[in-house]
Amino acid sequence: MGLSNLAGKRILLIIGGGIAAYKSLDLIRQYQKAGAAIVPVLTRAGAEFVTPLSVSALAGSAVHTDLFDLTAEAEMGHIQLSRSADIVVVAPATADLIGKMASGLANDLATTLLMATDKRVLIAPAMNVRMWDHPSTKRNIATLDADGIAMVGPNSGEMACGEFGPGRMAEPSEIVTATATILKEGPLQGRHIIVTSGPTHEPIDPVRYIANRSSGAQGTALARALSALGADVTFVTGPARVPPPQGVRIVQVETANEMLSAVQTALPASAAVFAAAVADWRLAESREQKIKKKPDGTLPVLQFAENPDILATVAQMTQGRPDLVVGFAAETENVTAHATAKRARKGCDWIVANDVSPETGIMGGPDNTVTLITEQGTEAWPNMSKTDVARQLAARIAEALA
Repeated sequence: MGLSNLAGKRILLIIGGGIAAYKSLDLIRQYQKAGAAIVPVLTRAGAEFVTPLSVSALAGSAVHTDLFDLTAEAEMGHIQLSRSADIVVVAPATADLIGKMASGLANDLATTLLMATDKRVLIAPAMNVRMWDHPSTKRNIATLDADGIAMVGPNSGEMACGEFGPGRMAEPSEIVTATATILKEGPLQGRHIIVTSGPTHEPIDPVRYIANRSSGAQGTALARALSALGADVTFVTGPARVPPPQGVRIVQVETANEMLSAVQTALPASAAVFAAAVADWRLAESREQKIKKKPDGTLPVLQFAENPDILATVAQMTQGRPDLVVGFAAETENVTAHATAKRARKGCDWIVANDVSPETGIMGGPDNTVTLITEQGTEAWPNMSKTDVARQLAARIAEALA
């Protein structure tokens, strides 16, 4: 997406301690190139990796480091700092800083600013892979997510310590893009939209599951397109092959029941778009131990149960129903007829139908050919990339909600 909406914006940049702090210098340059003004805050640990002089020289403004600056505090400086910015960005966000944020601690300038601000906060985590995978970090990230804190990264790669895995701070360009996404304006500004995506995995036993070939590409593209139009997007995704979009609220699930619960938790919303390829069935009872082959060759008997119908559940709500409910119909024959019947049966407003027969290459591929089915009739769209399908559908959603 473009970065023009960063022009004239004031960004409070908190630089935590860690080897990734050196990237903050390039981050300042990229923000300034986009027209943003930077107000830097350097933690005591951050100053071990980059100097206040280098940060100040690049930012073109004084570096704030001390909560107990008497001149500033006489004018309630930390409150002014926290609220005069358009957004607060923490890069790198170390395990220590994340832990303090999740616990509500305010024992230095950075954490006090984060507690006092009334603006959106974006963090770019950076830490060792073991620290990132630690249960306490996962709990802290979940807490911040529930508090509405946005996150970009971390990426996977080689660490300064020599280990490999998730924990590398997102690249400065990714952080700038995520910032622009949060500060964007558009026809869907102020609208909350739920998007489901990817397959669901229904466990058979601890090592096997029922799934489908959905990559999650169409749902991801749609969430990105809606976000680019200004929507506040909650992205509920199963175990997709494509990475989730930046700048949206991500809720990761495995099963259909988990997806339904996540959608219900995310409500209310102006619109809900159900692009996920939810498994129709699950095992009535998944096995606690791996199913073994029997010596006599007897095959195991698996008893199936129907999964919840997430689309119908939301579309038929009597209270709190989104203004627009959009379903997807992945068919292999009689596409338009089956999808039209599905729209009536489920009670949704629109159905986006496509032919996912193996020969089309649509499921898991880069392109899509869809038919939009509404109360007014059917509208066949030409073959195009999933990104273009998403943009066109997002524009239609914006028109419908206007």
